[in-house]
Formats: sequence, C-alpha cells, structure tokens
Amino acid sequence: MMKWIPVALALMLSACSSTPETTYYQLPAGGKATSTTRPADATRPAVFVQHVSVPDYLAGNGLVYQSSDVKYVIAANNLWASPLDQQLQQTLVVNLGEALPGWLVSSSQLGQQQDTLNVNVTGFQGRYDGHAVISGDWVLEHQGQIIKRSFALTLPQTEDGYDALVRTLAKGWQQEAGEIANAIRGIN
Repeated sequence: MMKWIPVALALMLSACSSTPETTYYQLPAGGKATSTTRPADATRPAVFVQHVSVPDYLAGNGLVYQSSDVKYVIAANNLWASPLDQQLQQTLVVNLGEALPGWLVSSSQLGQQQDTLNVNVTGFQGRYDGHAVISGDWVLEHQGQIIKRSFALTLPQTEDGYDALVRTLAKGWQQEAGEIANAIRGIN
C-alpha cells in the first residue's frame, strides 16, 4: 500500500504542473460589415484617425484585470491577438465609419481637407466588481479648431470570463465611437 503513495503524489504533481492553454483575443468591430469602394472626393467629409495610444500597462500582450482599487493583474495566458493600440484604432475606424455614413474615415492620411482625430486611452480593463472600465480623452482638429473631450465608461459584464470581458470592452469602445461621431457631426 505504501508504494502507491509516491505514484499518487507524482500523478497529482504532474496534473498541477500542466501548462495552461494560451488564448488570444481580438476586439470585434461594429455590428455590421460595410465595404465602400466609392472614390474619395473633395465634397465628401473625411476623418483621419491619426493615432490611438495606450499606457505601458495596457501595451503588453496580456488582458488587464483590476483586482482591487490599487492592484492590476496582467494575464499571462489570455492575450491580445495583435497590439491593443492597433485593435483600438482599427475598430474605431470601422465604428466611426458605421456611425458617419457618407463620410470617409481612415487610419491613413487622406490627402484632402480632413478632420484629424487622436485618442489617448488610459483605461481598458476588467474590474473586480464585475465591470469593464474604459477611459481616456480624444482631441479632434477641425479647420484649425481644437476640440478635446474626456470619457469614462463603466459597463457591467453580463457573464464571467475573458470572452465576456472582451465583448463588454468592445461594446463600450463602440459606444465611445458613437459619442465621438456625434461630436464630429456637431461641428461639421
């Protein structure tokens, strides 16, 4: 009987030391896929999404979870499929394009008179109370006029887990794109 104890312990230790599976996440963009092949023209309003920046703690590969009011955990096995700042810029372009029909929205210089948008994201994480947090500010330049607005969204997660967190963050980012689109329409 005693000779089975080391075997049982070895099996338990090997089960505990197995490598967790790495999962990659991509932000879904918008609710509908749109494709426009219309040529750019001078009469069509345009927005150049020049840059979306994130702080160092969000710039790594791991999704971020705020585990207390002062503690943040960066996931080791739940990773962004591509850099978060790139995903935020790409989804912002898509979401603004959907919210501004008839406009040309691009992450490339458009070579015409355009509004220029820069976004600084300071928070984009899950939180210990079951909410997703998105915060930051954006600056829009329109014909020499500068408009700056801050944003702070706290959205409840409807389910547990990283899948639900990413969906909630994407929903909040889309909501903020709608607010930016409203401001753009308001000045044009």
